[in-house]
Amino acid sequence: MESKIGEIRMKAMILAAGLGTRLKPWTLEHPKALVPVQNVPMLERVMKKLKDEGFGKQTVNIHHFGEQIMDFLSSRDFGVVYNVSDERERLLDTGGGILKASEILMREDKEPFLVHNVDILSDAPLRSLYEHHCESGNDVTLLTSGRDSSRKLVFDGDGILRGWHNLASGEFRPEGFSPEEGMHESSFSGIYIIGEGGIEEMRAYACKKGDKAFPVMDFLLDTKEIKIGEYFLPRLNLIDIGKPSTLEQANYLMQIND
Repeated sequence: MESKIGEIRMKAMILAAGLGTRLKPWTLEHPKALVPVQNVPMLERVMKKLKDEGFGKQTVNIHHFGEQIMDFLSSRDFGVVYNVSDERERLLDTGGGILKASEILMREDKEPFLVHNVDILSDAPLRSLYEHHCESGNDVTLLTSGRDSSRKLVFDGDGILRGWHNLASGEFRPEGFSPEEGMHESSFSGIYIIGEGGIEEMRAYACKKGDKAFPVMDFLLDTKEIKIGEYFLPRLNLIDIGKPSTLEQANYLMQIND
């Protein structure tokens, strides 16, 4: 499925295939991607955000009630080139979903692409993130911030990913990791850029695992062969609408701001 408006370089993937179990009962009959925030489906809000930031080529992955998402996409003109990465036969988790969608996103060229969770609302400067990635030499660039979070990513003094920390349980990942002097912790946003080197390493990771389905965070924490950096924002307004309490908060904020 594709709707063309011209050649635009920046590309993005929207992770929209998840089951949305925390948003029941809505997700018993609908996909999480179409949950409305002030009467506007989240998928539409994310697509518009990406378009406004210059990401004119977008790929959406589908699984749970995927037909509803396809009907929604075909029902209106979003002003972008869009494609669907179909996971209705099997949900591939975030890592496998990205790898499958990369076949579409890198079909015409090997330029990096942005990945954006469908349940995230933010004021993140996505174009600046993309430009930083292209200048940094990173294979993957994670958008991070100083916002409160119970789980943090750990970076070294050069801003390179080294680990993950669950503040509530005290758990660190990968196994055996403990932070060293000079390292710091940042909150992950669910938004990142991945380039050709990252995709090639991800493909090798999936082959080694012998399974096409895997969480992207497992890949990011397990791989040592690529450069995974951060783009840190001291302040970032972000809401994850993946549970009823934050969805209610998002509705309130959008009522004020829309």
